[in-house]
Amino acid sequence: MAMEAAPPKLEPKPLVVDASGVEQSLAVASLLTMSGGFLDAFTWLSLGGVFGSSHTGNVVFVGMYAASGQWHQAAHHLLPILAFLAGASLAIRLNAPLLCLCGKIVCLAAVMLTLHRISEPVAIIGISFGSALQSASFRQVGRLNYLSVAVTGNMFRTLDQLAAIPRAEAARGAVAMLTICLMFLFGAAVGGWATLRFDAASLALPITLSTFALWLCRRRRAI
Repeated sequence: MAMEAAPPKLEPKPLVVDASGVEQSLAVASLLTMSGGFLDAFTWLSLGGVFGSSHTGNVVFVGMYAASGQWHQAAHHLLPILAFLAGASLAIRLNAPLLCLCGKIVCLAAVMLTLHRISEPVAIIGISFGSALQSASFRQVGRLNYLSVAVTGNMFRTLDQLAAIPRAEAARGAVAMLTICLMFLFGAAVGGWATLRFDAASLALPITLSTFALWLCRRRRAI
C-alpha cells in the first residue's frame, strides 16, 4: 500500500505590527512645524540672515548675490542648502524617523551649547542638517503630505481640501493643513521674540518641541 505524503508543516508566522502611522498624527505634525518656523526666525536673526529650515529664500539670495558678483554672500546662503540636501539624503536612506528626530535634537543641542564658540557656518550646517533629518522623515499627517519646514505647499494643500468640501474627509484635511500652517506662523513669531531676548538659549524651545514629539511617537508605538 502506497504511503501518502505527509502534508507540509506550517510554521507559525510572527505577528507584525504596522507602526507606519504613529508619526502621522496632527499633534506630532504641529509640534514639528512649529519647530520649523522657530528655527527659520532664529537663523535669520542670529546667523546672518539665512533660513535654516525653509530654503526658498536662500535660493533667491544665492541667485541675487551671484548675479551681482557678491560671491561671499552667495556662498553664505548656499551653505544651508547643501547641508539640508545632505541631511535629507541621509534621512531617506535610513528610513528611520525616530532615529532621525533624535539626530535633529542632538544637532540643535550642540549648536545651542557652542553657538558663540564656533563659526557661523558650522552653526548653520548643524541647524540645516538637523532640520532636514526631520523634514525628510515626517512628511504625512493622516493621508495628506505636508512639509514641517515650509508653508507655501501646505497653504496650497489647504485650498485643495477646501475645494473638495463637502466631503467629510476633505473638511478634516482642511482643518489639519490650516492648523499646520498656523503652527508654522506661531513658531516663527515665538522664535523671533525668544531669539531677541534669550539668544542661543532660545533653542531650548525647538529642542523641547521635538523631544515631546519623539515621546508621543514612542508612547504610541509602545501601546
